[in-house]
Amino acid sequence: MTAENKSIVQRALTELVGTGDVEALAPLLSEDFVHHRPDSTSSTKAEWLAAVRSALVPLAGMQVEIHHVLADGDHVVMHSRRRLPGAEPGIAVVDIWRLDDGLIAEGWEIIEPVAQAAANLVWWEAARPSWTTW
Repeated sequence: MTAENKSIVQRALTELVGTGDVEALAPLLSEDFVHHRPDSTSSTKAEWLAAVRSALVPLAGMQVEIHHVLADGDHVVMHSRRRLPGAEPGIAVVDIWRLDDGLIAEGWEIIEPVAQAAANLVWWEAARPSWTTW
């Protein structure tokens, strides 16, 4: 099951990046697919496919370098670096997918611009009250 789930996720990304065909993703997603974002918003299958479709135009030529694909039971985690031509250093992305009955049922995505990574190491400083001394 774990190897099969990894294969489904890798095939979905390959289809999308390799062909730019969002419709190739649709049969790999369950009808009740939900995509979650860190800002607490989520989208349905149709909403997410529409968002991916609209993002592909400005992302034409994007290079995806997969660093890790890990699977445990019904979850697959993919860590990748993505770059647009002439846009360095790009973004680091962690996608978490939950599969159910051979289809991707849920997804979570965390994106960090690589150029801002150092600033994100001290995210808590903005929340520190001015009267405290640490």
